[in-house]
Amino acid sequence: MSVIRSALPFATLALIGACATPPPPEDLERSESDRANKLVCDAEAVMAYVGQTIVGDTGEQILRKSGAARLRWGPPDSVWTMDYRADRVNVRYDRAMVITDVTCG
Repeated sequence: MSVIRSALPFATLALIGACATPPPPEDLERSESDRANKLVCDAEAVMAYVGQTIVGDTGEQILRKSGAARLRWGPPDSVWTMDYRADRVNVRYDRAMVITDVTCG
């Protein structure tokens, strides 16, 4: 019985760790020279990413293909400010790091 009691805290920590959400990717921004070109976001160009898992350079690919100057990640269960930016692409994803929505603004 003492073995079970001593293992209980470790089992609890393992269960809590299994439920943890991975940290969100960093927001990306294009260089000054790209921003000077007044890039505008095109969400239709990156809708194929919906349903895909975020890996390595997914954010950079979405930023480039959308033509946006900035990328904003939307982690699960998060809220966003309502400010609108025509040059920003917004990417929402779920706890499994699967992209659920891509919008501009």
